[in-house]
Amino acid sequence: MTWTIVVLAVLALVLWSFYVSWRASRLDRLHNRVEAARTALDLALVRRASAASELASSGQLDPATSLLLADAVRRARDAPADERDLAESDLTSALRATIGDPEARKELAADSGTAELVAEVEEAAQRVFIARKFYNDLAGRTAYARHRPLAKVLRLYGSALEPAFFDMDDEVTPPGDAPVNVVQLARVRAN
Repeated sequence: MTWTIVVLAVLALVLWSFYVSWRASRLDRLHNRVEAARTALDLALVRRASAASELASSGQLDPATSLLLADAVRRARDAPADERDLAESDLTSALRATIGDPEARKELAADSGTAELVAEVEEAAQRVFIARKFYNDLAGRTAYARHRPLAKVLRLYGSALEPAFFDMDDEVTPPGDAPVNVVQLARVRAN
């Protein structure tokens, strides 16, 4: 009888250690995915700033708008990490003021080179939107996994920092004038 209890206790301890190890490795994978998503978000933000800089220096905008946009790009690129979301939101506001107005869009669409630059900025802005949503989703899942009782008590996350959400205004065009998202349109048609 005592051997049975000892064997069951050892088996339970082995199973428990496998479960704890699995939870710790899951948290590690989540943290790695958050870092990769943050890198992708940073890359998307840099691409958007680059496209906006090209638009500002194209010579197709009026001087005041070019200066406003170029200054917003500079501030977004030079912003410290803790103020980056605010600087990126300011760049979004400058882009909205530049290409968000339907009248301004018509004027910019008259020149094919400028229309191409505007399309590039809009595509880069859409990529920022997707990358930010993906990053924030992963950051939320990681934070949830870190705050589970077992992970908190045993500190399964080790020395990894808790991921911070990246909240910014990323809507370049007003909701009524937003370009059609092909993926969303396909989902609507499928339902």
